[in-house]
Amino acid sequence: MTLTKTDKAWEVLFDRHNIIQNVQHNGFHEIKANEIRKEREPRLMAKFDHFSHLPKLFKENGLSILPISRSSYIIGNFDVYEKVSYNQKIKPIQVDFPPDITTIDPTNLYSESSALHCAHVTGMMESVLGEESFQTISGRMSSKEFDFNIRTRQGTDRLIQIKNSQVEIDGGYESPSQFMIVEAKNETVDDFLVRQIYYPYRLWQAKTPKQVKPVFFTYSNDIFSFFVYEFTDPMRYNSLRLVEQKDFIIAHEELELDDIIEVFQSVQTVPEPEVPFPQADDFTRIVDLLGLLVENDLSREYITSNYDFDVRQTGYYTTAGMYLGLIERYRDENRQVMFTLTRAGRQIMRLKTKDKFLKLAESILAHEPFKQVLAEYFQTSSPPERERVVEIMKRCNLYNVNSESTYFRRASTVMGWINWILELPETY
Repeated sequence: MTLTKTDKAWEVLFDRHNIIQNVQHNGFHEIKANEIRKEREPRLMAKFDHFSHLPKLFKENGLSILPISRSSYIIGNFDVYEKVSYNQKIKPIQVDFPPDITTIDPTNLYSESSALHCAHVTGMMESVLGEESFQTISGRMSSKEFDFNIRTRQGTDRLIQIKNSQVEIDGGYESPSQFMIVEAKNETVDDFLVRQIYYPYRLWQAKTPKQVKPVFFTYSNDIFSFFVYEFTDPMRYNSLRLVEQKDFIIAHEELELDDIIEVFQSVQTVPEPEVPFPQADDFTRIVDLLGLLVENDLSREYITSNYDFDVRQTGYYTTAGMYLGLIERYRDENRQVMFTLTRAGRQIMRLKTKDKFLKLAESILAHEPFKQVLAEYFQTSSPPERERVVEIMKRCNLYNVNSESTYFRRASTVMGWINWILELPETY
């Protein structure tokens, strides 16, 4: 496993401060920001929005880290993340985009703030709250002082005291009887850091008499997902309970199976590129990555440390985008590997929902193994067995795929992408 700069810096700090031994003996270890800064900036060393972001030593020893003030952190066997499970059976509610709004482009919502602004002007916040709301806050603020109990990996509780830690809120929306706090991500995620809604919840619960409603929000593949939670015991970090998931989408022309068939029949296949055949089963994650690259070119390390990708996934999904001709790689002036959208990738990501997803389907079906597998699917009305997918792949002159085991692993990507295409009419 390749060690990141953060991994290496924490190895030095763990050794210097006997962190593992202190946690084993005391149940926790407090560390000052100034001590962390001797190796690397604390903002890079202590912000792990997803479990996959945790440094190697933290994962190996079941550790996590929380800020307890503006200048100190606590490390322990704390259970700080909450799994996110998307209910795929929910059909997104279609909402109309106001025709008189000119400063938000609904085809370019690839930042968290623009997605939230769009959600607000289209009435999604009011639908979640059940009453009219106004955005009243966002940004950084002080947590003030409070304490709470947190569950450890051993199943016991530990009391933690917070004193003026920094809190950041992506959006706060006030209605006549409620105040909704939103933590936003512009990608599909496997989990999130509960602190990002718990600290703001505790802060505002003490400041407003209204019901404080914590919400985790994602904008991914044109779908706005709201996960509405409650803390059943405000004193307990791990007491959050999912109340409901609500999905929305900007009203658009329906995508039908006939549209998929038309793309399948008209697409011209291209020669297999000299790029490793994809090993990235979840095509929604590729769409997320393309969306992230609309805003900025990104380095491999930045993608891994800021989004819900681990090091291997970053490699797999960027390579998949390159295979499709939608992402390209280059080195910047510091010789750092960077990723950018190709012209084709940029054009596709600017399209409206139906056209965008049909163009993405076309980019997949332009490759012979995918087109042939879908052809067989249409002929038999059922997915071909993995062994049959491997047979098809072997006929297609794939770049640098030689061993039987590699064919079988890559076959899961072929089936995953074909299933994504066939599920488009159900979702959109």
